[in-house]
Amino acid sequence: MSGTSGSLEPSEADRFAARAVSWWDPEGAFAPLHSLGATRLHFIRSRLLSHFGRDPRSLAPFEGLRLLDIGCGGGLAAEPMARLGFRVTAIDADRQAIAAAKAHAEAGGLAIDYRVESAESPSSPGEPFDVVLALEVVEHLADPPLFFAALGRLLRPGGAFIGATLNRTARSFALAILGAEYVLRWLPPGSHDWRQFLRPSEFVLALRRNGLFPIELAGMRYDILSREWTLSRDLGVNYLVFAVRR
Repeated sequence: MSGTSGSLEPSEADRFAARAVSWWDPEGAFAPLHSLGATRLHFIRSRLLSHFGRDPRSLAPFEGLRLLDIGCGGGLAAEPMARLGFRVTAIDADRQAIAAAKAHAEAGGLAIDYRVESAESPSSPGEPFDVVLALEVVEHLADPPLFFAALGRLLRPGGAFIGATLNRTARSFALAILGAEYVLRWLPPGSHDWRQFLRPSEFVLALRRNGLFPIELAGMRYDILSREWTLSRDLGVNYLVFAVRR
């Protein structure tokens, strides 16, 4: 999408743009994403190592594979993926976030193809990707069917998709909206619209309708005492989806 937000809700793009300068500050506006990072990346790495049969002892086990990070923001997932050997293309509707991501990657000597565009309207379609990530993206979409249709086109047969989002439950409203935004102030009030959250069943159905077959769903649980995230069987609030295109 150059310059448009595609299926992304316009107000969501504006909200993230206002905070773009603090993407790499672990104590700043995006602190919740930093705290999620290690557990989320462990899930991604372990599932992709198994799916592609790569050597877990290698420092760059995914060399030769192409990865698309949709809604990449400041590059919090794109950079570790590049370090693991992927040839990374990362896209976002927010020009300021992309600018911050480019500057940070260049400072770290990483070659990442950052673009201001949407999954629905890539500037250079090219070959489908081996891996597609959509982390904390679908809860901000204005048109989920359009987005999921794009996923079906972007992922090659045999490729893998990993998504992370929030469930639409009473508990997610209490914890992710009231707790995170109004009590703990992890996020500015209004960062999420609970009505846009997808239940796991809705996420799975949308994937299947577009040729992707879910292999695993995993919850993520936050321990307020240790201040750490762990993987869980509980999908009630945060959850991850691992799917493949057969």
